Amino acid sequence: MLRHGVSAACLALLFGCSSAPSTPPNNHITTPAPSAALPQTADQRFDATWKKFLDEYLRIEPVEATQLGKHDYDGEWPDRTDNGAKAERQFYLSTKAELDAIPRAELSADRRVDAAILDNQLELFAFDTDVRKRDELNPMSYVGVISGGLDPLVTREFAPAPVRAKNLAKRLASVSKVLAPGRARLTRPAKIMTETAIKQIKGLVELVRGGFPELLAAAPSEKDAVLAAAASAAKELSDFQKFLEGDLLARSDGDFRAGKDAYTRAVHLQLDSDVDPEALVADARATLRATQDEMAETARALYPELIGKKQPVPPTDTPENKKKLIRLVLQKIADDRPTNATIVGDATKLLTELTSFVRDKNIVGVPDEPVKVIEMPEYLRGVAIAYCEWPGALEEKGETHVTISPVPADWPADKATSFYREYNSSMLADLIVHEAMPGHYLQAWHAHHYKAVPRTVFDNGSFAEGWAVYGEWVMTSHGFGGPRVKIEREKMLTRVAVNAILDHDIHAGTMDEKAALDLMENEGFQEEGEATLKWTRARVGVGQLSSYFYGYTELMKMRKAAEAQAGFNERAYHDKLLSFGAPTVHEVRAAMGL
Repeated sequence: MLRHGVSAACLALLFGCSSAPSTPPNNHITTPAPSAALPQTADQRFDATWKKFLDEYLRIEPVEATQLGKHDYDGEWPDRTDNGAKAERQFYLSTKAELDAIPRAELSADRRVDAAILDNQLELFAFDTDVRKRDELNPMSYVGVISGGLDPLVTREFAPAPVRAKNLAKRLASVSKVLAPGRARLTRPAKIMTETAIKQIKGLVELVRGGFPELLAAAPSEKDAVLAAAASAAKELSDFQKFLEGDLLARSDGDFRAGKDAYTRAVHLQLDSDVDPEALVADARATLRATQDEMAETARALYPELIGKKQPVPPTDTPENKKKLIRLVLQKIADDRPTNATIVGDATKLLTELTSFVRDKNIVGVPDEPVKVIEMPEYLRGVAIAYCEWPGALEEKGETHVTISPVPADWPADKATSFYREYNSSMLADLIVHEAMPGHYLQAWHAHHYKAVPRTVFDNGSFAEGWAVYGEWVMTSHGFGGPRVKIEREKMLTRVAVNAILDHDIHAGTMDEKAALDLMENEGFQEEGEATLKWTRARVGVGQLSSYFYGYTELMKMRKAAEAQAGFNERAYHDKLLSFGAPTVHEVRAAMGL
């Protein structure tokens, strides 16, 4: 749900991968020579390369441009044909050649960070297209382009309604530019990829057939054009749905596992170049055990309140007895839970309470810009419970949404109940901490100090997710929500550790569904509904699930080092920590002098 992260040193996948500081030669691809007419200083050369890259990137990726806040291309789609992919690849290679020609040692400190981020992002593009083969093996990517291109025009008020409606009509009328290449290029994806794409496109069809009443009420002059284009788009999308359900699903026999090599590359690109995947998963297993011990202590404290003061607290002398006590307490807490009808209102109320708490405790600088909790569209459901979508790095009119997913409409009642037992009122409080205050929303607001530079356009997921998990710890350390929210925060940390284990054991190992669900439900105390969603999410992505654990543990190490220094002040520490944008954790640590 966050945009792609960045890291510095793992060299371009198109050119080989190494932790060494020099780039091995590419023996297969000839790249264009850098322009001879370059500015004199290294910083000027980098600025020129970045500007040229960004201008062209926004042109060839118009959906990304809309989301980032550049609205010159709001009526257009990217070229996902074979020829378009070749041109895009050559563009990235050309940028890589220019970047490699700039002496890194001569760059200023800020520019060195930004150059590393751009370099890493070029590697991520290569990883997605050449290694993970997005266009051939991921039907979700085509559905995602359509939803990503329509959603901001409908839900975000960055321009007058008639302007957005006019561009919406253009995109609706030309969805075949995305869907036709999908039919031509998709080969043999993993079954879970196709099944998830089918679920998402059903919601997308419903959106288009719904007639966009709120937008068109504010833009009546565009109503006829939008509805006509929507009718055409609905047919195109329905035909693509049939293609997914028939032809593609029948040949969706690919392996969802990335494999050890691809998993390692994903970790290096999305987390940081010096991460040892085996050490990371070992740390995650140790954290899981330690957090279970902490949960048992919190459960003992809660037992008299939830079960009864006259009842003796059950023994916690063995790991299994500890887990029994924890489950008993969690089951009682889960009785207080939201529903589809209340979850958005409950989350909105919590956001107000959290904002006041952060201000009153002087934890970190708090933005004045509004943030709104909205319901996740049906076409985006089925992978994650919530996400935070903040204004793009180039957006002039800021508008942040915390998007919450009610259970999908086709879930049976028992599965829906299980889901809301997982996201009970106390867990929902922790979730809004993570997504909004002082989590993603607040961190992104601070990061916007940097405009149109790589660390804002391509923020690092490990830093962003790590901060959000760290924010959960900060809030409960100040007492927010009492022991009920504390035990749910501890449970969330077991989930963070479990996420990293799943990511590793599925993509670098052979973990099956039975083992994954057992880990989530029996070791991470997750309800069936949440575990089912996570099993899907873990298979359709690689690397991202490890970013929470890595970022959090590194930020906790930084906090410990900062507290050991004389004159530590939490507010000042947090404001400084967030003042560098969102580069990799090790780059933030260097900037903090820790």
